[in-house]
Amino acid sequence: MLTQFGATAESLSKASTMVFRMGTDAHLYDDPDDVSIVPLLDSKFESEKCEALKRLLALIAQGFDVSTYFPQVVKNVASQSLEVKKLVYLYLLQYAEKRPNETLLSINCFQKDLGDPNPLVRAWALRTMAGIRLHVIAPLALVAVEKCSRDPSVYVRKCAAIALPKLHDLRLEEHTAAIEEIVGILLKDNSPGVVGAAASAFASICPNNFSLIGRNYRRLCETLPDVEEWGQIVLIGILLRYAIAKYGLVRESLMLSSDDPTNHSPEEEDLEPHLMIRKPFDGASFDICTEIANIVSRSYLEGPDKYLSQLGHENHDSLGLDGSCITSAKSNDDIKILLQCTSPLLWSYNSAVVLAAAGVHWIMAPKEDIIKIVKPLLFLLRSSSSSKYVVLCNIQVFAKAMPSLFSPYYEDFFISSLDSYRTKTLKLEILSTIATQSSIASIFLEFQDYIRDPDRRFAADTAAAIGLCAKKLPDVANTCLEALLFLALSESSNSVALSLAGEEIVLVQVIKSIMAIIKQDPHSHEKVIVHLVRSLDSMSAHAARAMVIWMLGEYCNIGGLISKMIPTIFKYLAQRFNLESVETKLQIVNACVKVLLRAKVEDVCELRLVISYVLELAKCDLNYDVRDRARVLKNFLSHCKGFDYLEEVKNQTVHNDLTFVLAEYIFGGTKKVPSEPFSYRFYLPGSLSQIVLHAAPGYEPLPEPCSFVDDETGHSPIDGLYDHEPNESDDSDAVSGSLDEENTSDYSSGSDGGGGRYDSASDSDEPEEAGTLIHLSDDAPDSRDHVGVSLENSSSGLMEVGELMSKGALESWLNENPVSSQKSSNLGHVQRSLARISIKDIGQLVKPKSYTLLDPSNGNGLSVIYTYSSEISKISSELACIHVSFRNNSEEPMHNIFLSEDKSNHSPDSSEKSLSPSESVLVSHGDVTTLIPMEEIDILNPGETTDRVLQVHFEHHVLPLKLILWCDGRKQQVKLRPDIGYFIKPLSMDIEAFLKKESQLPGMFEYIRRCTFTEHINQQNDKDEPLQKDIFLMICEKLALKMLSNANLYLVSVDMPVAANLDDLSGLCLRFSGEILSNSIPCLVTLTLKGTCAEPLEVSVKLICEETVFGLNLLNRIVKFLAEPTLL
Repeated sequence: MLTQFGATAESLSKASTMVFRMGTDAHLYDDPDDVSIVPLLDSKFESEKCEALKRLLALIAQGFDVSTYFPQVVKNVASQSLEVKKLVYLYLLQYAEKRPNETLLSINCFQKDLGDPNPLVRAWALRTMAGIRLHVIAPLALVAVEKCSRDPSVYVRKCAAIALPKLHDLRLEEHTAAIEEIVGILLKDNSPGVVGAAASAFASICPNNFSLIGRNYRRLCETLPDVEEWGQIVLIGILLRYAIAKYGLVRESLMLSSDDPTNHSPEEEDLEPHLMIRKPFDGASFDICTEIANIVSRSYLEGPDKYLSQLGHENHDSLGLDGSCITSAKSNDDIKILLQCTSPLLWSYNSAVVLAAAGVHWIMAPKEDIIKIVKPLLFLLRSSSSSKYVVLCNIQVFAKAMPSLFSPYYEDFFISSLDSYRTKTLKLEILSTIATQSSIASIFLEFQDYIRDPDRRFAADTAAAIGLCAKKLPDVANTCLEALLFLALSESSNSVALSLAGEEIVLVQVIKSIMAIIKQDPHSHEKVIVHLVRSLDSMSAHAARAMVIWMLGEYCNIGGLISKMIPTIFKYLAQRFNLESVETKLQIVNACVKVLLRAKVEDVCELRLVISYVLELAKCDLNYDVRDRARVLKNFLSHCKGFDYLEEVKNQTVHNDLTFVLAEYIFGGTKKVPSEPFSYRFYLPGSLSQIVLHAAPGYEPLPEPCSFVDDETGHSPIDGLYDHEPNESDDSDAVSGSLDEENTSDYSSGSDGGGGRYDSASDSDEPEEAGTLIHLSDDAPDSRDHVGVSLENSSSGLMEVGELMSKGALESWLNENPVSSQKSSNLGHVQRSLARISIKDIGQLVKPKSYTLLDPSNGNGLSVIYTYSSEISKISSELACIHVSFRNNSEEPMHNIFLSEDKSNHSPDSSEKSLSPSESVLVSHGDVTTLIPMEEIDILNPGETTDRVLQVHFEHHVLPLKLILWCDGRKQQVKLRPDIGYFIKPLSMDIEAFLKKESQLPGMFEYIRRCTFTEHINQQNDKDEPLQKDIFLMICEKLALKMLSNANLYLVSVDMPVAANLDDLSGLCLRFSGEILSNSIPCLVTLTLKGTCAEPLEVSVKLICEETVFGLNLLNRIVKFLAEPTLL
């Protein structure tokens, strides 16, 4: 019956397992080695290929070598199935190093996938390229990472950040600067997910390059709460190190407590340094162990090994920092931001994040604010046992330096039956550290239970903790001593229990604690020593007997009771001498000398015989240490009272005196209790080194205070606390932007208010020939009734602008346009005057950028250069016009030159045909052809140049168009790369229409980025004493030419506030308009400058466009060419 039931249970178990595994790939692990893998890989069905790849990965997971399938797998890398592509990438990562030659064949596919519209494919390709540890691929992978660091998808940019440490591990010294530059780009990202990954890359690649942090410090602080939790840990450490390297230590913090001019109380002079408590001052409810606080701060900055090696060589009373290396948390805004942004993380779900945030407050916060870390740390004690141990290790350090932090919460450190031994030990030490007069009674009640714990190691540790409490609180020393003495006597009387090793450990620790308490005041504890000596007969622990005998010799003359007992005790010890352990014998011999040196004259004769007998026994002992010790000490005693009868020393007067002095120095007199040497090792809070108490691999102490000087920092301690971001769209599923057209500048770190605070009020309606160069206006656009107001009808302009300026910050935060704000009460703000600058004949100065289609070295002397034209095609508005220049640089004429589309993707046999211009392919895209046939150049003589106009339709603004260049019957493939600036056409409008259209578009279509414009500086330096007016016009002209030479836009207006400082360009505003060729959607571009004429200008580029992907890529292109110098 039982057998049948067991079989039924087994079958039910198998059935339930099969049910749970239904719909999963778990069956692959049962029989993954299938002979049909190769046919499946060669199948034309994606599902079968996927099945084969899953079987291969299952074999890899079980440790099988399946590299023989590499050729069959690699050919599937170009599969259109996302699942197959992902599995192929995983396989390639596993065997790329083993099969490098075959792996190199798939690099082209990786690079192609980097331009895939799907961000997942781009990310997979990047991860695979970075994961292939081949130095040949490393430069290509670096270029891919650099491009993906500016990808529109957050996920791709995050993968780029994760890939950087992999490239850095290849030891590419020549690319170190490029890798660090990419790290800086990713640290500027707006996405918290990217910032967290970039912080990890920074910590592993360039942890000391604080210039990358200084430019983004406040942004990183404000982003910190939104970063994923493991990235928060790394970012907190980076920001802490930067703050110390930039500003130094905080004057009000615990790290500089030893430098406070607070006097110590007189009773502190007799305490050991680690017990010296600084009393509360200024009404504060905290105390500090100044010596330990000093060691902690020095260990954090120098490292424990370096600090401990310097003890005794230098004065370590303080850190020795000058005033320039010390800052104040009350006046330094950057320190305030760091503390404010880490405060919410004290209640994070992740214990490591809480510990990292607590470490920042422990090091940088004022002493009165450190209490914030207490409750979060105590809450972590409810987590897992491993996390609890780590937290207790750090609380132990905090409690040693500042016991009052945890003193009110002593009950949280009471032992639980579920605690491990190491957790119990830490809690005991913390309890003994934070014990106070008010809590010691409750703690003692707990200790009484702990002493009876079955784990005798824990009971011994409890005895040690009682001793520590007695040393820290002298008022309860007698109570502690009575409890320990009772425990020692009860343990020594239990001979059966002492036969166990655990009980012996308890007794030894109890005697140690008693001995430590007696050292503080021996004269008050004579009876305790008597009780211990009387229990020697029942005390079988050798170490305990040795310590009792040491106390007998050391304190033999402190009272009358001990001196009366000494002859009897020594007779007892002489009888048992041969039965004692080596350590006990050594203490007996030492006690002989101490007793004889301190004995009274009338007692010497009685002691001489028994001590001589003991020394003779020691001279014949089997242990050479005992024998040698006896010979030396007998030579000492020969010069003492009662031992001068020895013949061999009667005539050595001088030698006798020296020996007696030496004996008196070693064994005579009462020595002052020495301070215990410091051997504490403190490491940064939350680090692995603090747990293992030695420097773990990769551990670095804090940087030297004020060791970093950033001359190019992008912020100032007096800046505002919050700089809000503009509303930027970031669609992870959007099509990737042009990787060749991404910019090198960072995202905007502040909003421009969403509207035109510096917008001009009106446009000039006067005739151009009679108009002045600069028009002044004291009014701004009305909020609702008027888009622009002219100078003549601006009666209510001041009040409306005041309203606009007062609500600008709030409306910017709400992503609203101040132009659309409603009228409210009159506000008395002063309006800034605006100037309208007219730039005449700007169109004649525009020089479009030239691109090389074919280099003479590759075209047998034929060079082809093309520029994008601002002309609009008469055939279709979707066609872009391109001027192409053909030049013959050879010495022979060339014939039959023309361009046609590369139709290799449409006709496999096209490469074998020779086409005429009339046969040039016209691939239809709806109603628009890809390429309008160009007029063939029949002959091009040497040195001759001929121009043609191409009209082309690009499939996408980031994808190049493949063309075939025919010359003398030979063909050559070329690529016509798109310029997104010419995928738009000028949209003529005045300032009123511009502002109205801008106010109609919601904030979700507004994108803002910043860059630095420096082109005006070199030209300004070439002139002698330029007038301020000419400098303004020159800068406006430079910016307008930059824009119009790289994008087909319409210049709407150039406005500039008139300021008292003639060198100030802040508020200069240029507006451009255009519309997309394919769908006529308007694009509005606004440039706003900040800075002075003699310095690099900060340009804020705001673009409004309803096409999100197009708008972002156009914005990237504008920022890039504004930041680049013009090539002459």
